[in-house]
Amino acid sequence: MPSEKSLVIIGAVMAGLSAGCYGRMNGYRVQVLEQDTRPGGLCTSWERRGYTIHGNMAFLAGSGPGVTYHRIWQELGVFPEIQVVDCEYMLIIEGLDGQTFYFHTDVEQLERHMREIAPEDGRLIDEFIRGVRVFARYNLPIDQAPELLGLRDKLKLLSSKFPLIRAMGKWQKIPLRNFARRFQSPVLREGLLAFGEIFSEDLPAVFLLLSAAWNHKKSFGYPVGGGLKFARAIERRFLELGGGIQYRSPLTRILVMDGRAVGVRLEDGREFCADDVISAADGRSTIFDWLDGKYVDARIRAIYETWTVSPCVILVSLGVARSFPNVPWSAAGTIYPLEQPVAIGGKEFRTLRPMIYNYDPTLAPPGKTFLRLLIPAAYDYWDALRGTPDD
Repeated sequence: MPSEKSLVIIGAVMAGLSAGCYGRMNGYRVQVLEQDTRPGGLCTSWERRGYTIHGNMAFLAGSGPGVTYHRIWQELGVFPEIQVVDCEYMLIIEGLDGQTFYFHTDVEQLERHMREIAPEDGRLIDEFIRGVRVFARYNLPIDQAPELLGLRDKLKLLSSKFPLIRAMGKWQKIPLRNFARRFQSPVLREGLLAFGEIFSEDLPAVFLLLSAAWNHKKSFGYPVGGGLKFARAIERRFLELGGGIQYRSPLTRILVMDGRAVGVRLEDGREFCADDVISAADGRSTIFDWLDGKYVDARIRAIYETWTVSPCVILVSLGVARSFPNVPWSAAGTIYPLEQPVAIGGKEFRTLRPMIYNYDPTLAPPGKTFLRLLIPAAYDYWDALRGTPDD
């Protein structure tokens, strides 16, 4: 019987642990190397005085069986171990004029609400809701990587999912901010702009439509317990499959022979050789530090030299000694307008978006609640403050 092929994975993050699970399922001996002391990377949480400071994951694509991704999470051991909450709203936006836009997760309720508050935007609402229903009707094809599809596969996909492909082609080319500005209603216009600002100024509108569609199918829920609990579930599955993890194992080099990665070297001098190497670490460290930038073409170099860096955010977390039983459950929080703009680090803020985790009692002691705010920030300003703590 032939011996197992070996695989070294850099990083016990979601991608690394997932690759490790599928490596084991396909007969590889797998070793994951992680510089931190626990899994998850940015998908993490911290314990503070009885509270769980939840770092991310407002929602999870595929949290329910209505989306193809759900099968992947089952295979990775997330379900049924992780419970899911389906919030009534994706986002709530309060206006200074007292009008509030409730972004319902149910598409029928969302359509009725949009028409009630903005009858003048009926044509745009029709276009938006029609797109959401298309995305709700079809599953994204994820069983095979697009670059591996042959002509027959592509023709079959085109014939079976043409409305989905056409909708994807349309909405991924439209920046959400451009679509939002077409609305006459101030509350709808500002509400959709606010949704885009949560993620990126260049967010394509397709993300909003997919989010609305998956929420409607109850497949975009919140995983209870915070990011670290989610990461631990996949870590447990990987270990049960027979994989190995070594923490506190920072790298200095990816070993290459004849143009092929054949292993890694750690800071302590140990080397791990393998038939294949996967890096789930950040691209810059992988390409320019551990591989010395020797395997970079013009396209990859342009990405790192010209693409806009993701904006910096400050995470403000609060443990509050009260509950919020009457506050509606909203996955992305509530946007409140400020009567007067506030300047922080040279950036002006007109709204705040607290996320009130009254739907996850595991994050706080009984009768108390965990809250958090993600505030866009100028990195240089906060980095300078770190060196002058008295300021």
